[in-house]
Amino acid sequence: MRIWGSRFLVVLLFVTWIVAGCGERSGEVERNRSAHSGEVPDSWVARRESMVRDQIWRRGVQDPEVLRAMRAVPRHLFVPQSIRGRACDDTPLPIGYDQTISQPYIVALMTELLDLERGERVLEVGTGSGYQAAVLAMIVDSVYTIEIIEPLARVAMSTLEELGYHRVRVRIGDGYAGWEEAAPFDGIIVTCAPRDIPPPLVDQLAEGGRLVIPCGDLWHQELLVVEKKDGEIRRKSVLPVRFVPLIGPHGEE
Repeated sequence: MRIWGSRFLVVLLFVTWIVAGCGERSGEVERNRSAHSGEVPDSWVARRESMVRDQIWRRGVQDPEVLRAMRAVPRHLFVPQSIRGRACDDTPLPIGYDQTISQPYIVALMTELLDLERGERVLEVGTGSGYQAAVLAMIVDSVYTIEIIEPLARVAMSTLEELGYHRVRVRIGDGYAGWEEAAPFDGIIVTCAPRDIPPPLVDQLAEGGRLVIPCGDLWHQELLVVEKKDGEIRRKSVLPVRFVPLIGPHGEE
């Protein structure tokens, strides 16, 4: 009876873990992040649950895979230690080098707009802290991400590796040109704002794929969804946004 009772307790705890929104991938990440941070993970699980419920789901993001990813990825480990307590706030946060980690709602919205499925390949331009890439890696099998600021890229590489996001490949370079040898991509997401849509990114978009990108100058930007269907390009404006500008040879200095 004692052995059976022990097994019942294990099963009960496992079911509770599943109901809480964790899956096979997020369980591995949870263990890694606990060792990495030295913090009690339960408090951050509750904060992320509140973040998803109040900031994301109530604003209309409904894709269950996106919501699951936002609950699972330890956002606090992708922001500087000095502002870690604000990691789940409804705001972008500075990560150094005049760059930011986008507000949780925008991360979730842009991910949902990609309309991703398991097995697809995604390119991100603007790795930043690595957080958006980690969210994508919870949904698709292959994530390629490019960051032009070398110190940011190296920190992101280290964080993603330590937390077990092995589906993400990071490159240091100019994202305007995309990642030609890994193309075509089923989805492309740009987390900095060029003035216009970079032609190389459109070329590297697969048939039926989507490009989600903010475009405009520093003061007037709009979030666009660009689709490639039957060889034609269709674009739709979603909402006004404010992103850091694209930097490099084709962007702002």
